[in-house]
Amino acid sequence: MIGAAAVGSVCALVAAWLLLVSTPAAINEGNAFRAAPRCASDGSVSGGGASGDCLRTVSARVDRTEDVRGRKTPSYHLYVVEADGTEGRARLGGSPAERPVASPGADVEVTYWRGRIRYVDLAAGRKYSHADPRDDYKVVASPGLAVGLYGTGFLWCWFWTALHSRVARRAHPWDLGVAFLAAVCLAVVGGLAPWVTDDMGAALLLVGPATAVAVVVCVAIAVVLRLRRRGDDTIDVPPSVPTGEQHFPGRILGEVPYAEHGTHLLAAAGRLATTMGHPGAAHRRAVPRTLTPLRVRHPYWSDASPAGLRGAAQVLECEDGGVPVLVVTGREHMPWVLGALTPRP
Repeated sequence: MIGAAAVGSVCALVAAWLLLVSTPAAINEGNAFRAAPRCASDGSVSGGGASGDCLRTVSARVDRTEDVRGRKTPSYHLYVVEADGTEGRARLGGSPAERPVASPGADVEVTYWRGRIRYVDLAAGRKYSHADPRDDYKVVASPGLAVGLYGTGFLWCWFWTALHSRVARRAHPWDLGVAFLAAVCLAVVGGLAPWVTDDMGAALLLVGPATAVAVVVCVAIAVVLRLRRRGDDTIDVPPSVPTGEQHFPGRILGEVPYAEHGTHLLAAAGRLATTMGHPGAAHRRAVPRTLTPLRVRHPYWSDASPAGLRGAAQVLECEDGGVPVLVVTGREHMPWVLGALTPRP
């Protein structure tokens, strides 16, 4: 679970930077734009201050428009020429033919703030440019919330495995799956929250109740699953003697020479072997007849079994000369393992 802790930590750091540094900076710039006064006739701010912090509105004429290609959301560049010959360009959303219409030769008023055109007043109405900073915080707050909430899923996997797995003996895929699925759903909510609300406070108020609902649902599911797991964890699996040689994923674990030899098992009537994945005779190691099966059970968190097999696997407890041995494979293949270890008449 070191990988889960690493991914969760990276997500937490990225989310912290986006939400604690980038988002406040974008919010402050949007608020400054909203509060910016109009420039005086000489271009200065009334009452003092930097000239770039005031809204400077000038008359201009539309020179031409140019569609922006290769984007899902249509947009275009609007080129204007002021009375003194100064040229300017603003990027607007939509199409020049949409209202308000931006046709070449039309008289417009463009408003600058900190050196960039923030909106354009056309004959039929005002249109804000892509340089409008009022909602820029959404661009960084949305991934910040999504990445942060998504990272909690990995942190939960690490937390559960490191601490709670010592208490919860039996491994079950829902121990991690329920909380991780909730984290994914919350990441979707967090990614959408800034776009469906008007400010960051409203976005957080949307994420908060969603998080509370997710926690309640996860706790309820955990309680139900815990009640269902009470009792003996032994599984009754009837042996099935393989017809021919069967090759399937599985591992043998324990302090015996043939353990950890490969990632697959070969089962036949009265014969079990491990292999590196290839069914050829040169890649297998036979399991001795001294291996005695004891019982089949559900996986435990303490089992040193591969993560890919733990959730959907069954474990065969065996002994070989007094040494504990585990055979881990999928539930559909366990009858073959028992059939291969069943002594011939």
